[in-house]
Amino acid sequence: MMAGPASRDILARLVAFDTTSRNTNLPLLDYVEDYLKGHGVVSRRVSRSPEPKANLFATIGPDRPGGIILSGHTDCVPVDDQEWSSDPFVLTERDGRLFGRGSADMKGFLACVLAVVPELVKRPLSRPVHIAFSYDEEVGCTGVLDLIDDLKGSGLTADMCLVGEPTGMELVIGHKSGRSYRCHVSGLEAHSSLAPRAVNAIEYAARFIAGISDMARELKGGLSDDDYDLPHATISTGLIAGGTGINIVPHHCSFTFEYRMLPGQDADAIFARIKAMADALRGEMRKLHPASAITFEKVYDYPSHAIAAEAPAVRTMTALLGSNRLAKVAYGTEAGLLQEGLSVPTVICGPGDIAVAHKPDEFVTLDQLRRCEALLRRLCEG
Repeated sequence: MMAGPASRDILARLVAFDTTSRNTNLPLLDYVEDYLKGHGVVSRRVSRSPEPKANLFATIGPDRPGGIILSGHTDCVPVDDQEWSSDPFVLTERDGRLFGRGSADMKGFLACVLAVVPELVKRPLSRPVHIAFSYDEEVGCTGVLDLIDDLKGSGLTADMCLVGEPTGMELVIGHKSGRSYRCHVSGLEAHSSLAPRAVNAIEYAARFIAGISDMARELKGGLSDDDYDLPHATISTGLIAGGTGINIVPHHCSFTFEYRMLPGQDADAIFARIKAMADALRGEMRKLHPASAITFEKVYDYPSHAIAAEAPAVRTMTALLGSNRLAKVAYGTEAGLLQEGLSVPTVICGPGDIAVAHKPDEFVTLDQLRRCEALLRRLCEG
């Protein structure tokens, strides 16, 4: 029987920490710091967050320019209202699969990085290997911004960065941008029997959302890139809240929408159109109630990512993977921020399948962990 990957037990420890983005990730960082210290590796925390959260950064090898950044996020999404076959915070093995929240997205990669540390510290590395673990990726790639600013200030340079999102160990060279806003619609409440004298915030929000849905259909027929798993830009509404009672015309409604654009598409132009819709609706509302309002609050904003298929970092990875297959994906990562912010060629590849991420019974396979460990050994030795 094939021996289990070295990362398995480490992954069990990482999954046991409930690092849902609303929670702290510091206990997990305590474990990682102690683990690295046990192998003679000094790490440090970087954060400007008012919450108890932080990034972690460490370097193995010589203090010189170049080398590799191994990047991943420590937070995960909630398990609320999901039906799991086992405790999501206890790593459970069934038929070669390891089930647990974050096992694929993306504690499996973090575990693989930590698993190869004992070998790296024993080798006479010619270039440094940097470990960069972030927070709050799942709520808009916001935590890594603190780390990027810190590393820019320190003058760090690197030859490449590997973001270990779950790609099934295939090489990803591009993803869409992501931007999200929370929209607040304020009208005038009244008893429901006097509805024509009020300004129904929910009804106006519904009309606004219908306009956003029309834009979604328009984007589907617009610019496309067949290299992506979903070839066109998207826009959708994901959250809505409003109203206090069935017999009260609601004075307030809020909803949250997001859009994902292909590289080169103008996210500001999309928002300008959305604001124009808001202006038209607001003007109609104010005919009945001058204080009516529609306002926006940005939730997150991260750039698209693209790296040329001919780039040295891509050629290095395809050689190590033994495959020339390249992919582009609709979901977002920290890759665009890292590549732009640090001017470091960045690629995406890691264990796990994005199709099971964020779902009940999320899992990563033992085989994928073995393959990732082997890739990291070859990459760092090179």
